[in-house]
Amino acid sequence: MADEKPTYTKYRSKPKLFGGRGSGNGARDGIDDLRGDVPRPEDPDKRRLRDRFTYWRVLGYVAAAVVGWLLFSLLLFLISAQVQRQGVTDAAGGALKDSGYTLTSPNTILVLGSDARTKDSKEPGANKIGQPSRSDTIMLMRIGGGKSARLSIPRDTLVDIPGHGRDKINAAYAYGGPGLATKTVSQYLGIPINHLVEVNFENFPAFIDSLGGITYKGGCVISRINGGARNGGTTLRLHRGENHLNGKEALALARTRKNECNPAENDLTRARRQQKILSAIKSRLISPKTFFRLPWVSWQAPKAIRSDMAGPALLGLFASVATSGTPETRVLPGVPEGNGLTVPDQVKQREVRRFLKG
Repeated sequence: MADEKPTYTKYRSKPKLFGGRGSGNGARDGIDDLRGDVPRPEDPDKRRLRDRFTYWRVLGYVAAAVVGWLLFSLLLFLISAQVQRQGVTDAAGGALKDSGYTLTSPNTILVLGSDARTKDSKEPGANKIGQPSRSDTIMLMRIGGGKSARLSIPRDTLVDIPGHGRDKINAAYAYGGPGLATKTVSQYLGIPINHLVEVNFENFPAFIDSLGGITYKGGCVISRINGGARNGGTTLRLHRGENHLNGKEALALARTRKNECNPAENDLTRARRQQKILSAIKSRLISPKTFFRLPWVSWQAPKAIRSDMAGPALLGLFASVATSGTPETRVLPGVPEGNGLTVPDQVKQREVRRFLKG
């Protein structure tokens, strides 16, 4: 009996609740698998997919897409600005004074809009682009370095035009183009002008349309520019309050001088209306909706103007306009004299001080 071998009994455990057997690693692995601590060996793609699309990685992809969108828009802007830059520098270079960068240093910008029209325009009384024309819009902007001011000069203001005597200020453009217009404004107000911007009526509507239009708030307007639509001109009808304008309507509003809704309006009203349009453009530029239109806006913005500024300086100008506050609407007031307006010296000096202060 002493040599009798002991009897051993083998037990096989039943499958456990969490997929393992016995008390070894099987049960532990089943619990870990349920908790998500250990990937299921039979589903390796699930781990790879989860690792690939973590919160931070998704955030990184979005940030990269945003940066790429901005860089693409910037490239389009710089290319468009370089293509559109014309002989403005040569024409007005002698009248312009050097200054710092348009975003970080105070700059005085002269904005001109002439009555020259597109090649296919049928409007009577309007000169074609490239022919002598008068400046419809004369506005000064003080931007950069925290400055934000605007001052409009009514086109009928009587001034001394170098080499041509006393005349309406808008005639300077017809006599000597942007160079003489710049010299006249600078001499009349006694301030240096750093840059020149001419509104390109041919491309301005496309720029407004690239923004998705603008929202303008004002009084009732009914205008028939150059005889209205029936005679080859433009007819505009706006109700009192807010109106959403496309590019063609915005341009017609900027040019409106005679308003059938309010015949008492004058050139001062027109200048204030133009500044409201500029504020509406700014509001659209800083709207989140414009981010999705940015490449189109970046391409069209330089095409809407002609300027002495190259791409970086022009970019600084748009950035300053977009990031600065909305300045008070200021128009150089004048008193009637003959068929024009005369501004008393003390009034002119007061408005210039306000403008330079920004």
